[in-house]
Amino acid sequence: MGTLPLPLDDPPQPPLAERLRPRTIDDVIGQQHLLGPGKPLRSAFESGRLHSMILWGPPGVGKTTLARLMADAFDAQFIPISAVLGGVKDIREAVERAQAVQAAGRRTVVFVDEVHRFNKSQQDAFLPHVESGLFTFIGATTENPSFEVNSALLSRATVHVLKSLGDDDLKTLLERARELLAAPSLTPAAAERLIGYADGDARRLLNAYENLVNMAGGVTEIDEPLLEKSLGEQLRRYDKGGEQFYDTISALHKAVRGSDPDASLYWFVRMLDGGVDPRYAARRMVRIASEDIGLADPRALRLTLDAAETYERLGSPEGELALAQAVVYLAMAPKSNAVYKAFNAARAFVAQDGTRAVPLRLRNAPTRLMKGLDYGKGYRYAHDEEGGFAAGERYWPDDMAAPVFYEPVPRGLEIRIAEKLSELRRLNDEAKKTT
Repeated sequence: MGTLPLPLDDPPQPPLAERLRPRTIDDVIGQQHLLGPGKPLRSAFESGRLHSMILWGPPGVGKTTLARLMADAFDAQFIPISAVLGGVKDIREAVERAQAVQAAGRRTVVFVDEVHRFNKSQQDAFLPHVESGLFTFIGATTENPSFEVNSALLSRATVHVLKSLGDDDLKTLLERARELLAAPSLTPAAAERLIGYADGDARRLLNAYENLVNMAGGVTEIDEPLLEKSLGEQLRRYDKGGEQFYDTISALHKAVRGSDPDASLYWFVRMLDGGVDPRYAARRMVRIASEDIGLADPRALRLTLDAAETYERLGSPEGELALAQAVVYLAMAPKSNAVYKAFNAARAFVAQDGTRAVPLRLRNAPTRLMKGLDYGKGYRYAHDEEGGFAAGERYWPDDMAAPVFYEPVPRGLEIRIAEKLSELRRLNDEAKKTT
């Protein structure tokens, strides 16, 4: 007599985020600036005109979902490529698959996640096929496509900016998840903290909620203690968008400006410990390098940008050390807000001043007609002058006095800049006396 077969376990369920993935655009939560009546993506769905695009937005806001919905709506073959893991081989295979279905009269959508991770040659590989209409290209990126996507590819795709999901959007998503799992409800305080933890990221919310429900057991209501037990150290300890969040940022900025490296590190780590995206901290540090250090130490800006790029390559926690290095450098760098003040002063001046004519001598003259109208006449080419400086030349509109916006401070490189500026002004004054 043979042995009875063992009962098979139930197949594992897909993650909650996958089970709740919208099946139609009407199921999509948020992004109404793109999907509302008469908005760009809604019009594309309804008109039947599929176009190549770049979806730019933070994680967990529906970039992949929208790309899949596009393919489904147009009965197109959907080919996903990860720029983190893929390469030219994947692009070549996508082309072959697109050619195969094109012969049968079917369209193809090639979706490239994290497209900014592809280098120039890899991005260029898509161009001839987008041009020929072999497939529709949809790229997703969390980085500014103006800097991270080749201009040639960017010119062939429409950029659509996706926004982080708001609290109301996340509440709606949370209720859908609760109904699907038939889970106990959350107390208002627990729901608020879970939504704050998600920080506008639907995937983060659903992954955390699924773990939370699995831990809940037979409870009738999920409260804050259970939430803290489930998420542990991951649970952010300050409210993103609330007063404590901005107070911590302010403290970091002021500690760096005050040249205290220890306090700067303390507030930086407090931000990370509270759950802030390190990319946000990096952006604030780039601002500090420009606003509070400026030309007193121009290396500060480059070093901070390098730290931000290092974080992008390594991620957390390894990349956070590079950001910490930048924090200490910024704190110890000589400080100057001279460019910051000059820029604001120039903006204020231009805002209240009239639109003055550009003097003829400062205008470019690329055509014979322009030269005949005296465009560029009388302009002194500085490189042909002694010392590479046209002493006495004037670069302002003729009908206005020359204001002074930039005044270097006596710190760091600006000491030398001030000396150079003083010498140039002296040469100008002497030249004016002789004319």
